[in-house]
Amino acid sequence: MRLSVAFENTRDTDAGRGPVQVGWFLNESKGGVIYDAPERVRSVEMNREHAKSASRCPAVINMESRYFMVKCPFDIHIGFVRDDQGKPMLRNLAGTQSAIRANKLGEKLHLTNEVEWRTKGVPTIQLSLPYVFVSDEPVYASQVSPFMHYNRDPLPGTIFGGRFPINVWPRPLMWAFEWHEPDKPIKIKRGDPLFYMGFETQSPERPITVTEIELTPELQDYMDLISGAVNYVNQTFSLFEAAEERRPETLLKPIARKRDRS
Repeated sequence: MRLSVAFENTRDTDAGRGPVQVGWFLNESKGGVIYDAPERVRSVEMNREHAKSASRCPAVINMESRYFMVKCPFDIHIGFVRDDQGKPMLRNLAGTQSAIRANKLGEKLHLTNEVEWRTKGVPTIQLSLPYVFVSDEPVYASQVSPFMHYNRDPLPGTIFGGRFPINVWPRPLMWAFEWHEPDKPIKIKRGDPLFYMGFETQSPERPITVTEIELTPELQDYMDLISGAVNYVNQTFSLFEAAEERRPETLLKPIARKRDRS
């Protein structure tokens, strides 16, 4: 069986002009101060003295302008173990020196059921995050590994990314990781790049602007409408048209801050 998905602007609106506005917010305010704003990936601060420097290449600059980095909110230092019955478990290797309490880490980070692992013997872990991205015009978001940041000690696996339209399917993100070498620990420091969000628009030449927005009652109602659909159906992409028909015309309302961090 072969499945393909195509997404169009079913509102029949004309292509916009100027920057494409992407909004972000945290769907949980408790402890929200630990979550940094997404940052645009840039290399313009690097070597620009030579005319042929990659930092001045239009293709490089254009690609980087569409990626925004999400940082790790707290220190993670975990190992993979099995208990006496063979049940897979996570172990906090930081012990008493851990900056995050064990019970709080357990609320955010967990192993998926072994029967749901994509590859036998390769554990999948998930870190729940409160980041939500949304737009008022067709935009596809892709969650990918932070491939433009060098890591002296590479993680022992790969990020489980994804791609979806944030104008009709805004949802809280999670960092999913396939642990290909479970005998090696996972160690990520607070502030390290966790993943990138890349944004694609109908008009590739239009730039992307990411701004913090308010969680308005209309936006909350729409989030509630689509929340948890994955628990009831296997192909949530089939629900996009139905969701858009019930979507308010405008969901983005920029939030006022002392300093623009986008």
